[in-house]
Amino acid sequence: MGGGITTPELVAAVSNAGGLGSMGASYLRPEEIVRQAQAVRALTQRPFAINLFAPVSAPGADPAPMLAILARYHEQLGLPAPQSPATALPDFFKQVEAVLECSPALFSFTFGIPPAHVLEAFKSRGILVAGTATNVEEARQLEAAGVDFIVAQGSEAGGHRGTFAVPFEAGLVGTMALVPQVVDAVKLPVIASGGIMDGRGILAARVLGAVAVQLGTAFMTCREAGTAPAHKTALRGARDDSMRITRAFTGRPGRMISNEFIETLSDSEAILPFPVQHYATIGLRGAAAKQGDTRLMALWAGQAAALSRDVSAADLVRALVSESEATLAALR
Repeated sequence: MGGGITTPELVAAVSNAGGLGSMGASYLRPEEIVRQAQAVRALTQRPFAINLFAPVSAPGADPAPMLAILARYHEQLGLPAPQSPATALPDFFKQVEAVLECSPALFSFTFGIPPAHVLEAFKSRGILVAGTATNVEEARQLEAAGVDFIVAQGSEAGGHRGTFAVPFEAGLVGTMALVPQVVDAVKLPVIASGGIMDGRGILAARVLGAVAVQLGTAFMTCREAGTAPAHKTALRGARDDSMRITRAFTGRPGRMISNEFIETLSDSEAILPFPVQHYATIGLRGAAAKQGDTRLMALWAGQAAALSRDVSAADLVRALVSESEATLAALR
């Protein structure tokens, strides 16, 4: 969960409560990664993780049609006309150097598989490595690459889809179907992700063979999260059918709550490739968040967002544990 949602306070609170807090660092420059990791360490002595996007490159595209669409919305928000966007994320290999300097307990990644020398650099320092798979083929490729854990990302998950080895549509496997198939296909520990919001989901994932779970949307409404207030309200008010997968805000398929901007750009050929579209819309999204204008915000959300809670991260972790134990006890 990059983009400021995983604040140092949220990461540390989760770790202090007994979970493994994770810092979404994909959009951060190397020096920012180091600063944020230092801030986490000032708040906790417990292990935490850092996540990056695997290297991606964007094909060339004419930004003019998208800039024309954005100009209308910029005017509505009182912003200057949009400019040609950046075309690349921060240098991945410099980010890796920064993460190595921070020495987290675990390095996780999505969107692909980093080069072998990158994975070896982490493993040689005793840092565990986890990669994201949205189907069995990707899980097998991750196992062959030498990761320590596989995060099985079900189609219910909020945020970007991690699909990399097959067409995007082939990666839309639900968590309940994906986890046991990945567990059977590989010998590595599997972490279930996607649509898990409470103890019932955690226990279900464990029954399916997962050794752990990864929750994102559940923590976005926690008090320590950097989620914009209007976004938190939208999450708590979401329905099971509020979300859709779209490329509108970043150029890469991701699940969020539908709104006017998404509907306007539905199937639009003007959408730029990732990460160019991300940078093209960043001013719009930021201004909309400050103004509480959910028509134009990127409202990242998993399909079970309606189960979100307004609690501290520590209280949520404790609730998840107690709910899991109570659900198990009720089944005995």
